[in-house]
Amino acid sequence: MNVLDDLKMNVDPLKLKMAFLKWQCRVRQILMRDNNGRPDASISPAIKLNSEDEQLGSVITLIHKLPQFSVTSELQHMAKKTFDLAQRRDQAIQFLSSSFYQKHGEFSDIFTATFAPNSRGAKKIHEHGTCTAIFEAFNQRFDVKCKIWDLKESNPFYQSTIAHNKLFNPELHPSTIVLAFEPNWKESFSTNSFA
Repeated sequence: MNVLDDLKMNVDPLKLKMAFLKWQCRVRQILMRDNNGRPDASISPAIKLNSEDEQLGSVITLIHKLPQFSVTSELQHMAKKTFDLAQRRDQAIQFLSSSFYQKHGEFSDIFTATFAPNSRGAKKIHEHGTCTAIFEAFNQRFDVKCKIWDLKESNPFYQSTIAHNKLFNPELHPSTIVLAFEPNWKESFSTNSFA
């Protein structure tokens, strides 16, 4: 048995999920406060299809509030409130850097990513059905085994993803693909994330 198999067997899935959500909330708040919202490796996991050794590349992900804590309507209102792109971005950063990421318990562990229409990468990931998203930054690593979903416009996480992205990219294509990554915590593992 190798070290990674040993890690997988000894980590409580709920504890792993909570550690991941706490870490994601923290790094996202830091990005908003210290990096003007620009994404880095902490929220852009490398994607690896389980049947292949090579990584497909990385994707920028979003985490979402659970439905009872949703702020999608506020994000949509912010985008419609002004045509001044700099002002819209500043308001988004102010909103997201304040208390938005304060309570990790308000977030779903399902994360999403957007892809251009007709993206070959999105098609490949979706057709495969599962992948491993490897988040690695700040001496943390989470290898998150995920089931892949192609979200429809009626899905709340699709709506949240589009609302968030329009704040930072007003030219977002109307046929943007949104994939959801649903973690299987029993088959996932981490290093350096537990006290």
